[in-house]
Amino acid sequence: MTITTPDPSRLTATRALALIRSNELTVETYARSLLSRIESRDETVNAWAYLNPEFVLAQARKLDAVPFEERGPLHGLPVGVKDVIYTKDMPTEHNSPLYKDSHVPVDAAPVAILRAAGSLIFGKTTTTEFASTTNGPRTYNPHDPSRTPGGSSSGSGAAVADYQIPIALGTQTGGSTIRPGSFNGIYAVKPTWGAVSREGLKVYSLVLDTLGVFARGVEDLELILGVFGVKDDEVNGGGGTAFQGVQGARFGLVKTSVWPQAGPGTIAAVEKAAAILRSHGAIVEEIELPPEFDNMPAWHATIMAVDARTSFLSEYRRDKSKISKHLTGYVENNEGYTRVQHLAALDGIALLRPQIDGIAGRYAALLTPSVPDEAPVGIQGTGSAAFCSMWTALHTPVVNLPGFQGENGLPIGVSLVAPRFRDQHLLAVAKELGKLFEEEGGWKSSL
Repeated sequence: MTITTPDPSRLTATRALALIRSNELTVETYARSLLSRIESRDETVNAWAYLNPEFVLAQARKLDAVPFEERGPLHGLPVGVKDVIYTKDMPTEHNSPLYKDSHVPVDAAPVAILRAAGSLIFGKTTTTEFASTTNGPRTYNPHDPSRTPGGSSSGSGAAVADYQIPIALGTQTGGSTIRPGSFNGIYAVKPTWGAVSREGLKVYSLVLDTLGVFARGVEDLELILGVFGVKDDEVNGGGGTAFQGVQGARFGLVKTSVWPQAGPGTIAAVEKAAAILRSHGAIVEEIELPPEFDNMPAWHATIMAVDARTSFLSEYRRDKSKISKHLTGYVENNEGYTRVQHLAALDGIALLRPQIDGIAGRYAALLTPSVPDEAPVGIQGTGSAAFCSMWTALHTPVVNLPGFQGENGLPIGVSLVAPRFRDQHLLAVAKELGKLFEEEGGWKSSL
């Protein structure tokens, strides 16, 4: 049979899977289309830390040979994997000379789940060093190569935006899923902390690290989180009411204490998002969080620094000359954080988590900025996580919705937040709002 699109690389994951299931598209044909796209754009974007085209095609042919009745729910779906996540048949180098050509013969739990569901594990995407620094890898924003794609999930965000892969995994300790989602103009989800196993991911902070997923549509995010087993409580079992649509829905607009860092692009994006919702019959209320939430930036920074002291001690002891000064500073505690401060941060945030659940639970979702503005010029830095770190520490699910643009015509997203373990509810809301923002937000990808 013939495929129904001249360029399979442009397909969303959901559409590609439908064509594979209907025998209109082979896994090998799909893989070849993506590899062709990568070949034509790799010099411009440079999103891959490891990619072996011959191995990809060999795996694709094996998947095509699997009988239809034995195929899993993600059969043939190509997935990019951030290079701090173990893959049994590819190196995991963490963008560190300490791990050059390092092969760990095991899949991280999320990779194992995807592989068991039939995914084609395509390659490893670029990252900052151990997903822990703000110094960018040599990866470029596909919409403007003079700018960063964000970090530390640089390659994952750029590859999805540039049609090089339909799905990619990232991680978030501060803002490393939501920020690249915004800078690259794609959808990204940071699930509830602990909803997806982190076994086999390089540890930065056990209290903060969360797996993330990038895609070009909310349906694709729903698909992947479903395979990961991320489910809400039943509506009648304490999980809240089902989303009934934008008309009459209530949204809480939360600017947070870091709002002074918002640039003109983000200010305009948030205002336009609220205006679009109101024009479609939604109620948007600006709300101020209790004053104790103003401590969140400092508390998050404290936890991240103190946890890193433990996480990177082994690399430090092995050869501190081969890790960045940023990381040696953590291990040597150059900031002088005390255990008293660490405990105060841990306990303070723990007390705020049920509070934010209660506040968010009164709305269909909270609407909040994703980033300060458009992606900054240069790839030496990966941009600020100021608007993301609070939600990471609070363990809430977050989705970046694209559709808006800054003064230079580059994408800017806005975030939706829901109570913990209301991930599927949040995606249902995101699906409806994403359609509106894509249609009326003013930004369209030209790639």
